[in-house]
Amino acid sequence: MKGVDTQKSKIRHQVFTEIARLAYEGGGPELIDELPYKIVPGEIATYRDSIFLERAIVGERLRAAMGLSLQSMTEHQTFSQGVDESMIAEKYYEPPLIDIIKFACHKCPENRVIVTDCCQGCLEHPCVEVCPKGAVSIIDGKSHIDQDKCIKCGMCMRACQYSAIIKQERPCAKACGVNAIHSDEYGRADIDQDKCVACGMCLQSCPFAAIVDKGQIYQTIKATQGKDPVYAIVAPAIAGQFGKELTNERMREAFQKLGFTDVLEVAMGADLCTVEEAHDFLKEVPEKLDFMGTSCCPAWAMMAKKNFPKYADNISMALTPMVLTARLLKNSEPESKICFIGPCLSKKQEAARKSIKSYVDFTLTFEEVAGMFEAKGVDFSEIPDGMPLVQASTDGRGFAASGGVAEAVANAIREIDPDREIKVAKAEGLADCKKMMRDATRGKYNGYLLEGMACPGGCIGGAGTLQNTMKSTRSLKQYMKEAKFARSIESDFTNLIEDLENFSEEVVDD
Repeated sequence: MKGVDTQKSKIRHQVFTEIARLAYEGGGPELIDELPYKIVPGEIATYRDSIFLERAIVGERLRAAMGLSLQSMTEHQTFSQGVDESMIAEKYYEPPLIDIIKFACHKCPENRVIVTDCCQGCLEHPCVEVCPKGAVSIIDGKSHIDQDKCIKCGMCMRACQYSAIIKQERPCAKACGVNAIHSDEYGRADIDQDKCVACGMCLQSCPFAAIVDKGQIYQTIKATQGKDPVYAIVAPAIAGQFGKELTNERMREAFQKLGFTDVLEVAMGADLCTVEEAHDFLKEVPEKLDFMGTSCCPAWAMMAKKNFPKYADNISMALTPMVLTARLLKNSEPESKICFIGPCLSKKQEAARKSIKSYVDFTLTFEEVAGMFEAKGVDFSEIPDGMPLVQASTDGRGFAASGGVAEAVANAIREIDPDREIKVAKAEGLADCKKMMRDATRGKYNGYLLEGMACPGGCIGGAGTLQNTMKSTRSLKQYMKEAKFARSIESDFTNLIEDLENFSEEVVDD
């Protein structure tokens, strides 16, 4: 539940804060073994049946936050085992990016239709009458479903006037738009890494906090303590994520208090991505391609290429805003380190690609950065107003919301070729993205620009965000209004497009 302090969010925040504090204050890997007792103090369990189980889960979460793999339950190991190898600035996470702490999994039912206590034992018994398999019967005056016969068609649910019959699904599997989650031999959730595109919706939906992602909090902080400058490049979805006190005018100093040299907008790279995709669309559609999909959401792009390999070339080859922004900065300061800060888990996977590593050194979510602010005791209200971030357009900042990418590209196309008709289709959430892509391969969207966003609401609904989508939408609209110019094509950096196109040919999927 984004924007609400639940037990799950509190534990995550404590883990991120303690890892950040460890990095800022120093100390050896043995402190990892002590942190579960700090995060879960006392003798009585708060969240689960056993305090020992709670500490074991926290220990695994601490390891994941350090970028380390989860440990096997069949061997005796300390939480700190192998941590020293991650206590360096150059460490990337150990794949897989998203994993399940098996002993934290509740073994939720995969998929079943059940009768609740709301059943009134009515005279009509429509649930019995409509069931095509005879799975529903009346026992002791109440409806009962034989799970061995039930085919989950839902006819009994629709027939019940009391809404007493419900379909119960495993939350993580329901949230996964690529059907990557199934049950292992013990009934625990398991991720098919070949299908997973790291959108993080399963992590966000699991109410037992059994799903974790790997992080680079410690490594980023260690880099800021080194000799090379470390820049934070922030995604436009940052608008409102840290509350009203962290205004655009306070952004620079706030991140400098964490150790960063300066801050740049990733929306600046979004402007460049917009112009490049506009040129590509005009050149490719419909002469060479029936349709073109946007490239900025890596989870969407990966899903489309995995599930529709024959149409992989229909996804734009333009570099994502994150990579374009990092490349611009590295061109001017080759020795600098770049940390992308945003709402997205899939960006961590994108940044780990061999062809991207030389440009994006670290990737953090807003959740992880909130832990850093807590560890450093940063009070946004005490920061004086300074120079605001003004490098990007209204359209570039609009990339953060569903529909914003397509609108930006369409606006650029109209500027380049006013007579060109531009048709757009968009989808949010991987299940709908998959449906849109399937329709496109069948000819429904010939001549269209397709925008895919893996997260509901777009980037502002990402798994690494802090606020709910409705609140984030309001903040983003205000952030867009504050931009100094409206259209991406007005960016001062558009003269670099030719260089970027040459660079795009060098960066291929690894």
